[in-house]
Amino acid sequence: MNDQRMTFTVTDDAGKEVECEVLFTFESDETKKNYMVYTDNTTDEQGNTKVYASIYEPNQESTVLQPIETEKEWKIIETILSELQAEAREQVAAEGGNNEQA
Repeated sequence: MNDQRMTFTVTDDAGKEVECEVLFTFESDETKKNYMVYTDNTTDEQGNTKVYASIYEPNQESTVLQPIETEKEWKIIETILSELQAEAREQVAAEGGNNEQA
């Protein structure tokens, strides 16, 4: 399998085009909505990659991102992100935490 990235371009408030990379999408059984989690590969003051989330309709010809409006929805997304981070840490630990590539 080749390493393909799903990307899209948005225009920010200043009119600048910004390329974003889709990290994952999911449908919530609880809200019955589809969510897209993505990044523009920038970092915050602590060096953490900035991650964003929006509601989207996967069956539309043109993807339109809608804002997430409720705390309940944010909590669902935060829980999934936390679970994925924990899995990634476990995988790194299982691999010995080595990163000996030069």
